Amino acid sequence: MYCIIDIETTGGSARNERITEIAMYRHDGYKIVAEWQSLINPEKRIPQHIAGLTGITNEMVENAPKFYEVAKEIVEFTEDCVFVAHNSKFDYWFFKAEFRSLGYEYERETLCTVKLSRKLLPGKRSYSLGKLSAELGIEISARHRAAGDARATVTLFEMLLAADNDGLIADGSASARKGDYVSGLSPKVIRKLPAKTGVYYLYDAEGMLIYVGKSTNIKSRIMQHLNNYDTEKGVHMMEEIAWVDYVLTGSELISLLLESHEIKKNRPKFNRASRRNSYTYGLYESMNDSGYRELRVKLQKGEDIPLCTYSTATEGRRHLEYLNEEFDLCPCLCGLYKSDKGCFHVSVGQCEGANLGKESPEEYNSRVDKVLEHFAYPKPNFFILGEGRDEKEQSVVLIEEGRYRGFGYVPVNQPIELIDQLRLFVTPYEDNRHTQSLILGFLRQQKSADIRYFETQF
Repeated sequence: MYCIIDIETTGGSARNERITEIAMYRHDGYKIVAEWQSLINPEKRIPQHIAGLTGITNEMVENAPKFYEVAKEIVEFTEDCVFVAHNSKFDYWFFKAEFRSLGYEYERETLCTVKLSRKLLPGKRSYSLGKLSAELGIEISARHRAAGDARATVTLFEMLLAADNDGLIADGSASARKGDYVSGLSPKVIRKLPAKTGVYYLYDAEGMLIYVGKSTNIKSRIMQHLNNYDTEKGVHMMEEIAWVDYVLTGSELISLLLESHEIKKNRPKFNRASRRNSYTYGLYESMNDSGYRELRVKLQKGEDIPLCTYSTATEGRRHLEYLNEEFDLCPCLCGLYKSDKGCFHVSVGQCEGANLGKESPEEYNSRVDKVLEHFAYPKPNFFILGEGRDEKEQSVVLIEEGRYRGFGYVPVNQPIELIDQLRLFVTPYEDNRHTQSLILGFLRQQKSADIRYFETQF
């Protein structure tokens, strides 16, 4: 017996969001034998953009039952059924999260119609429910509503049953049990992954690179990807993973630098999504019409690389407030205070009034230079030694004339005092503000890093 299910939610994370609607259809492999659907009061506000997408408003769910009030019915309705859904792990994980909050561990075998469609209906342009349904001629009466999407999934499921000449569905081999992997990555490949530091590359079934990441334990990090049910993006990524490759680096710093290079070079689609979701604000420096240098925190746009990045505007503002106080900057020129007549800091003698012209641009900008030095290397010529890929070598990251030149690996018996020879082991890589930020961040965190300064230019 199967139970085809679709839900609507207040957002994409099962960890933080709640269910707003459920539709379920029991199916005996031939036809629907029972159905259950209801709006659910999520006990939290539905964001406006979610209401716009689903059409489910706060007023609609105000008098709907809360999840705990229908939990027993859901358990009974899905008893002895395979949990079937389009991107099943997403819906299933929301169920598990809701039940777990009630102290109950909900467990069912699952079957994902996305994964099964790729196997039984290959070559489609897209396997999202909307686009796949349109290509197969499946009508969706109400898109992004639980009943409409669930009925479309029922029709798709029946098509898959008809196309399943090998009986994958009937014999249960297409269903995922507890501990199974949702992706196409085989357990054999996973077992061979190293628990070491490096950069890893995730590919889809067509060989397209979809994600680049780094970790001090590659195997553990990839296992996290394969069990990331918290967000819809995480589930989509799991569904597409078909192959993994990796490069061992030994050094955590080199893994950071190589990851940055590979993402910029290849622009994998899930890395682009990640950048939109984290470190969206940056600290930028510019010159105004009066010749004063301004520091502002704003959304990252275009290709300009900021001096520093932040997850939120609040985080950026707090850092800028610290810099403003530490280096005696003008709050108005930092965007922390808006006034053509000066700010409170001027009246109490904590600001020289640069934005009022009471301080020359040269005097003020000299202090901004000190801020920029805060984001600069301690000396122009040095290299950083670190762990190698094995005990016979050590890693080296080279900075020359204040620019990142690249990294490489040196035999442990190589005399590192011979700088001109050391350069032969370094593979050149592009220098940019982001690599500078990564190196500076590493040096601040790793106070005991093995840094070797030199005077002779190569």
